[in-house]
Amino acid sequence: MSDRFLDDRRSGLEEAFFAQQNEELRRRLAEAGAQSDRRAALATASHIEDAAVLDRILALGLGPETLSALTLVPLVLVAWADGDLSGLEIDAVMDAAAQGGIHHAAPGHALLESWLRQKPGPELAAAWKDYVRALTKPMDLHARRELELQVMGQAHKVADAAGGFLGLTSRVSQAESEMLSDLSAAFHP
Repeated sequence: MSDRFLDDRRSGLEEAFFAQQNEELRRRLAEAGAQSDRRAALATASHIEDAAVLDRILALGLGPETLSALTLVPLVLVAWADGDLSGLEIDAVMDAAAQGGIHHAAPGHALLESWLRQKPGPELAAAWKDYVRALTKPMDLHARRELELQVMGQAHKVADAAGGFLGLTSRVSQAESEMLSDLSAAFHP
């Protein structure tokens, strides 16, 4: 009787163990499927096919619904370049967001506000550069240059927003100028 009891107990423990393993496997498969679905949706929205670039964008919490906020990354990075944000820089970023259709109710708006509250880490700049490289790869030189002028023109407006001292100094700080050059380089593979 005790052997039978031990066999039943062992069998029950094995079944519980394998049920737990199966549940873990099902959970991982579901997560992988969800990640794959989000990657596919982001690929459709962004016209980018590079899985590594898409995964880096997804890892930042960006998806197809917040992709438009990624277009404002250069503005945010330039605004933070000298270490802090002025009210004028924030206004310039928010004005560009509104002109780009990222209004208060848009999913990307909350993300943008978080970037303006707390300085983003270097992974945001790296993901944006990857995004630009992937986006511009199929473009001809003229189209790439037009996009660069548009994006970097907005970034220059943010850099210029805080202004110099009584018009006697450059309106763009050295840190902002360096950031603008670094971001512009992404358009030239």
